[in-house]
Amino acid sequence: MREPGVFGNRQANFGALRASGITLRGQRVLEVGCGSGYLCEYVRALGASVVGCDISLPETTVAPFVQADGVALPFRQSFDVVLSFDVFEHIPDSDRHLREVRRVLRPGGHYLLQTPNKVTNSVFETIRWRSFTAWRSDHCSLHTFGQLQRRLRSFGFSVRFLDIPVVNPYFLDKINSHVGPLGVRAVKLVNPDRFPIRYRTNFYVVAQAELAREVD
Repeated sequence: MREPGVFGNRQANFGALRASGITLRGQRVLEVGCGSGYLCEYVRALGASVVGCDISLPETTVAPFVQADGVALPFRQSFDVVLSFDVFEHIPDSDRHLREVRRVLRPGGHYLLQTPNKVTNSVFETIRWRSFTAWRSDHCSLHTFGQLQRRLRSFGFSVRFLDIPVVNPYFLDKINSHVGPLGVRAVKLVNPDRFPIRYRTNFYVVAQAELAREVD
């Protein structure tokens, strides 16, 4: 069962940080949409210098914390790594967000993001909201594999998708909460972690700012 107030698949997110191959020790890291700050604390424990930002005050103390929108980051080009997990799909002006991420990253820096797959998430959200349209204002920037790859490349990033399993107790509890026991049985029978990356429920992406390219 998920703990009260816990948001995000922590096991999968921690696994993505490890699998990314990015050295975090000694690096300056920004997390966009830090929420409770659990990821900031994890990264700090790995030896990074971390700043968390969110549009609302964190549920728990995150230091340092800056209240800011993901499309107007109040920083200069000063970060080696930018993280955003369960954030990209909620940003209406994702072009502006990508420009801001590119701007605050140092040359060769990494943008590590997690976002749901448009193909699978649109089905899940339709069932969850019991509506074909009600969820679209919240998950307004969902992308397919190809769309996300092209968008990131157009902003001067090289793109690498990670193979990260997401079916764990947190994931199954979420399915049970919104779909019911039949949904849990279906996931166990047809485990989406076995699908090709482009058809996974969630994308974990390492996007590296290309050294020779600047984006206006």
